[in-house]
Parts: sequence; structure tokens; C-alpha cells
Amino acid sequence: MLPAFKSLRQFSTTTMRRAASEFRMTVPWGEMRGQVWGPSHGRPVLCLHGWADNSGTFNTLIPLLPKEWRFVAIDFPGHGLSSHRPDGCFYTFPLYVADVRRVVEALQWKRFSIIGHSMGGNVAGIFSALYPEMVDTVVLLDTYGFLPTEVTDMFKNMRKGINDQIQYDNKTEERKERVYTYEKAKERLKAANPSLSDQSADILLERAVREVEGGFVFTRDFRINLKNIVNNNIEQCLHMLSQVKARVMLLLAKDGLFKTFTLPNGYSDMIQKSWNDQKATIVNVEGDHHVHLNKPESVASIITDFLQSHSPDKTESESNKNQKSSKL
Repeated sequence: MLPAFKSLRQFSTTTMRRAASEFRMTVPWGEMRGQVWGPSHGRPVLCLHGWADNSGTFNTLIPLLPKEWRFVAIDFPGHGLSSHRPDGCFYTFPLYVADVRRVVEALQWKRFSIIGHSMGGNVAGIFSALYPEMVDTVVLLDTYGFLPTEVTDMFKNMRKGINDQIQYDNKTEERKERVYTYEKAKERLKAANPSLSDQSADILLERAVREVEGGFVFTRDFRINLKNIVNNNIEQCLHMLSQVKARVMLLLAKDGLFKTFTLPNGYSDMIQKSWNDQKATIVNVEGDHHVHLNKPESVASIITDFLQSHSPDKTESESNKNQKSSKL
């Protein structure tokens, strides 16, 4: 192992304070990987990372959350150490939702909480709408939970995504993994994610690159960069939101994604109103898109307080109390 990578692994081990074990499960195209913290009997919390990130995005946050809870942070297919999707397959949100369903089936979780960052928060939103009976609470990190596309762009995206995929498939002989020095790989990661601190980049790189002769190659599948061919418009997003039964908190960074990312006109106000109608908690915090990774201490207590205030045991206790009161 090269010196830079040795120091990286030592760095991660010494800063995480709580050891994580490796999560692995077999899927039809290979395996899904991730990390696990906490006792097997602890409150189940599934952690879903953002686009082009990996489960390492939670490495600094989870050690600050209750140690008696059970956290499982997965690497989505094509990300981190998980297998890439089979040749010819697309990366779409419905498939990511199906991945989550596979994971909770393997874990035998009947009801659980979700912490989702960015893309992972959008997957969490759709999953919670499709399987409301399975999700008790959701924390959305710098995301609204649903990402709409203008109707006029939906089919343009589909056409481009299909064409890009076919073009990629036809270039199998030309595809070569580019080898980087560790520092060059880090530079590339930070160029694509300007909000990452040096420490955060090192943490993500532990699962984002693998060592080969002459240096490092990125582990993620290039196809995650291709245009997503499955989009939802505003009306579809708002309908799915209305199907969510979980208690939800949106933790939005003031200098986060929506300061630079263009949303359909009026969508921000519409979805915040819809979440307010659902009695969601909306909290604005100082920080950038990766605030949970760069400065976890600024959000950890907010997340803990919210999840504790809506714990399954408390909810069940209140429900029983209300039932008894209604019988008096």
C-alpha cells in the first residue's frame, strides 16, 4: 500500500471514535457494501448518501449520534465499494429505491428511520411515499426529498440518457481506467465537490478509490454521470410527498445545494408549503452542501433531538395513551 493511503486509513480510524464494521450483502449483479455502527438490537437507522459520494459521508456524523442506535450506511450501486450495475443498465431513482428495499429485506427491518443526504434524501422521499408503513422518521440533509424536472425537459433527458448509454456501451474497447496519484485523485474529487474540506475528501476517498499498480483509480461507475432517463414533474413530486406518513425534518444549509442548483420556477415555495402542511420540521443551518460531513457538530444535536422526540417507543406509547383516553 502506498504511504498516502496508509496514512489515510490511519487518519480515518483515529478520528471516527466509534468503530464501524463492514456491511455486505449479495445482490443478483454482485454485492452491496456499506458500514454499520451500533448494537444489532439498537433503533434501526438507514443512512443514504448523495450522488457520487459513498457511505463515508456519514463517518463524522454518526459517532456524534446516540451510540445505542443501529446505523447502516450503504454504498449505492456504482458508488463506493458496491458492485456496478450490469452492462447495459441505467442508473435511475426507481432502481435506487429498489436497492433500499433489498437492503431492508436483508436486514429484516419492518420499521426504521432514514437519514438521507442530497440524492439519498430524494431516494428516501420516494421510498417513504411508496412504503409509508415501513418508515417512522426521516431526516433530509440539504434536500427537499423530491427533485422535479420541467415537463418540457423530461423527454429531452430521456432521449439524451438513452443515446449516452448506447454510445457508452459501444465503446467497450476504448474504456480505460485512469490512474491517478492520491493527491491528483483528491484534487479531482474536490474540483467536482467544492464544498468538501480536505479532511472530508480524505474520508470519502477511502471508499472512492482503490489502489492499483502505479496509483489509484476511482471505484464509482462512470455511468452515474449519464443523464437520468426517469424524471418526475412537479405534480408527481407533490403527490408523492402527500403519501409520506413519517415525521420529517428538512435540514437545509444556507450555502448548500439550492444556492446554486436551479429548481423549476416556484417549486421551492410550493414544496416548503407542502411539507408545512405535512407538519414537517424545517431547519436552516449555517454551512454548505456537506455540512453534515465537514462540521457534523453543528447538526448532530439537531438530528438527535428530532429523532428522539419521534422515537418509535414514544410514538407507540402516545398512541396507546390516546387509545386509553378515548375509551374513558
